[in-house]
Amino acid sequence: MAKVEGEVQLLGVGGSPFARRVQIALKLKGIEYTYIEENLRNKSDLLLKYNPIHKKVPVLVHNGKPIVESLVILEYIDETWENYPIFPQQPYEKALARFWSRFIDDKILPAISKAAWTVNKEEREKGIEESLEALQFLENELKHKFFGGESIGIVDIAASYLAFWLPVVEEAVELKLLTSDKFPKLHKWSQEFINHPIVKENLPPKQGLLGFFKSRYAAISAASK
Repeated sequence: MAKVEGEVQLLGVGGSPFARRVQIALKLKGIEYTYIEENLRNKSDLLLKYNPIHKKVPVLVHNGKPIVESLVILEYIDETWENYPIFPQQPYEKALARFWSRFIDDKILPAISKAAWTVNKEEREKGIEESLEALQFLENELKHKFFGGESIGIVDIAASYLAFWLPVVEEAVELKLLTSDKFPKLHKWSQEFINHPIVKENLPPKQGLLGFFKSRYAAISAASK
């Protein structure tokens, strides 16, 4: 295990892909931590204390000091615990890794959300088009087993939603985006990623997520009628 400099706590929600990013990074680095499950419908005083602005998870608390936003947390973890680096060491490569991690959050995930959770046919089609275009950029960027080369790195962790959560969403709302025909490299990567021993141990149960997403879609569809 990595040497822990003081107490480490993680506030999260089991099904959250953003909280799972942090868990995967902590496990890859062998960092001991205490996990605190939050209920976002009844937010704890601890969550409101440590993240009063966004009131969201994940929140990493190190020696009593909170860090919020998953990509910010991942960078903090990598700079604090040097074993198993998840960021590239060269400045240019590190800058690219930051760019693609942000691209996933700023471009790909919003497009998928529009495609999956919009009932309006025209908006849904627009979301599908935007998703496929954004995924193609990521497909073109994947040149090795993982985005980090032969081992999992920051972009892989940032893209974990695509590997595990997206197929569940696709099943729940009858949508097809990340197929092996359209995106062979991304599809192969997704299987490598979710079957990595540490990743596999730190993913939520699929059936619970599937039920949640189906209920969400049914509620959205009913509200639009």
